[in-house]
Amino acid sequence: MLGGFTDKFPKPGTKTKDGPAYTGKQLFSLFLPKDFNYVITSKWSKGTKGAQKDVVIKNGELISGVIDKSSIGAEEPESVLHRIAKDYGNTKAKNFLNSILIMVKQYITHYGFSYGYADLEVPEKEKQQILDDIQETYGIISDLTSQYEKGTLKLTRGMRPEEALEAYIVNELGKARDKAGMTADQSLDQSNAGRIMATTGARGSSLNIGQMAGALGQQSRRGNRLHDGYNNRALPHYQEHDNNPDAHGFVKSNYREGLSALEFFFHAMGGREGLVDTAVRTQQSGYMQRRLINALEHIRLEYDGTVRDPHGHIIQFLYGEDGIDVAKSDHGEAFNVNRLIESQTIIDSGKKATREEIVELSKKYTKTFNPRLKQLVSDGLLDSKLSKEGAEIVCKKGLSLYNKAKVEPGQAVGIITAQSIGEPGTQMTLRTFHFAGIAERNVTLGLPRLIELVDARKKPVTPTMDIYLDNESKKSREKAIDVARNILQTKVSALISDSETDYTSQIKLILSANRLKERGCTVGEVEAALQSNKKFKIETTGDLIILKLVEESDAPTVIAIRNKVLNTTVKGVPDIERVTLVQKDDEWVIQTTGSNIAKVLEVSGIDKKNVRTNNVFEIAGTLGIEASRNALINELNSTLEDQGLEVDNRYIMLVSDLMCSRGYMQQIGRHGIAGTKDSVLARAAFEITVPTIAHAALAGEVEQLKGITENVIVGSIIPIGSGTVDLYMQVSKKKWG
Repeated sequence: MLGGFTDKFPKPGTKTKDGPAYTGKQLFSLFLPKDFNYVITSKWSKGTKGAQKDVVIKNGELISGVIDKSSIGAEEPESVLHRIAKDYGNTKAKNFLNSILIMVKQYITHYGFSYGYADLEVPEKEKQQILDDIQETYGIISDLTSQYEKGTLKLTRGMRPEEALEAYIVNELGKARDKAGMTADQSLDQSNAGRIMATTGARGSSLNIGQMAGALGQQSRRGNRLHDGYNNRALPHYQEHDNNPDAHGFVKSNYREGLSALEFFFHAMGGREGLVDTAVRTQQSGYMQRRLINALEHIRLEYDGTVRDPHGHIIQFLYGEDGIDVAKSDHGEAFNVNRLIESQTIIDSGKKATREEIVELSKKYTKTFNPRLKQLVSDGLLDSKLSKEGAEIVCKKGLSLYNKAKVEPGQAVGIITAQSIGEPGTQMTLRTFHFAGIAERNVTLGLPRLIELVDARKKPVTPTMDIYLDNESKKSREKAIDVARNILQTKVSALISDSETDYTSQIKLILSANRLKERGCTVGEVEAALQSNKKFKIETTGDLIILKLVEESDAPTVIAIRNKVLNTTVKGVPDIERVTLVQKDDEWVIQTTGSNIAKVLEVSGIDKKNVRTNNVFEIAGTLGIEASRNALINELNSTLEDQGLEVDNRYIMLVSDLMCSRGYMQQIGRHGIAGTKDSVLARAAFEITVPTIAHAALAGEVEQLKGITENVIVGSIIPIGSGTVDLYMQVSKKKWG
């Protein structure tokens, strides 16, 4: 029988002119577990603005709704397949998927589902509407450009006028493309094959339909519009300083109608970047994953619940701080409390349980749970309308799922961690974007930042800080500016309007009154900063400072002295190159380019408990290894989340704990963890083979064959999984005759 179905068929649910017939819902329900209850909103319902929670399954029967990708997709976080796998195990889920696939393939073979050129045809009215909308946008951009030229353009915090203009233009062009796509998408009938595919999530999105039938939109390179190429223009076909969007890579045409020669060229420029990125990215992320696997391959879970290396060094006292296997968990939790309650509510019909009954049940069944999970179960049951019997069923199921979700001894938690972080690395972009639209604060994101963190680099490419202020300063902009002035590194070069150098005897510094006022400095402070240098004497007249050299010198020496003078710090914290004031939740926060946490903590007016830096190495040196471990977890998490990637926190914790396990920061690589392994063969197997073996021979090191790599090399059983257990057999002492 189809898909291994052996039960009796139900009665046909509908009648046709040819006689009784089965509905699609009936056929789908055949393969659902009989006690399965579930409610979900399909992608089709969201896309067509239909009823919420339209997919209803009660006692293994599909009552209503459209089964699409969000309802059954393998990569969807809360789909029917996902729930069957979590609630009934992988075998049930496999059988369900196989059966559904056979049935659907059979159906679609007879039905026929194709998408052709004719399906993309947009009516003339909508075509004109798209062109009119784009023309309207061009008018808005022309107005913005004239405002910029007059100097009346409204500026965004932290941006120069030309940067603000560019941001406004990009925003308007993005809206124009989206509007064109929406017009094209809505002009197509709901029965259109392309729209069905995009709305259900089977393939593509409304953006793809928009590009095929509406307008292609702005082409970009490194996240910016196309400006360079020739003198003040992108291509030689345009006038210099032409502000028309067409001249900077905006493509009004679509794939169906075809692109003009210039549009095609712009499109090729944007496409090439994608090809290059793919080639470079995979190479970099591949090497990062290789290093991660080498560093973590020997890490396993022991019978006492600790995570250790083969030589017994403890990395974690309890895996992930809760002992739950990520693969068996439900989005990080041992089980989904709300899902269990919702499933039971569908079939529960008894009298609502009292508060005392629920508290008693919680105490009885959640003794082994961690405090947070205990709270979730208790709160969920109290908010529900379940009877005492229903609540007890939920508690029993929860306890069973919790015990099943525990990580097993011998598991190669290290390898799983390395793969779980390495794989998303290949999906990351290499681009460096502007941070929250503030051009003064470029932040390294994506894969380069991930590599930077696992390398444990002493200084990030773009060190930044978020400095929160104390109660007195955080509400007042003026006080926040004063604190920012005390933090910003002010050098002599930032305070002068001009300098003159007599290359034998003296250096003249002409101070700028405006700059002194802006930075909150005085002439006296500049003098005091220069006093320590004994190579010259200082004479001050108003805003003029003359530095007379004690000894006559040659020109190169005088130039070196002058450069040293200009780089002398008058005020502020060293390495803090730029500060920006940002308002967050009615309080002022100072964001910096550059980092120096030790010195910043000495500045008055800041909240010392709430100073953050992205320099993890600096935190280790200032606040200790525990603080840097926590900072490393936060930085890895935020880097992955910024790219829209979901990696379980337990994996990130294990990498951070391993890097900090020796009391100091170690990189993932041959100069860190790989190079300090106890095993000679394990060290020799990764990148530096001959010198490692030579040094080990000289030192008389002994290979104990306790790890993974060394046992693979000599052909022995590896001490992971079932290899961690030795089997012994007792031989009878009875002598055979």
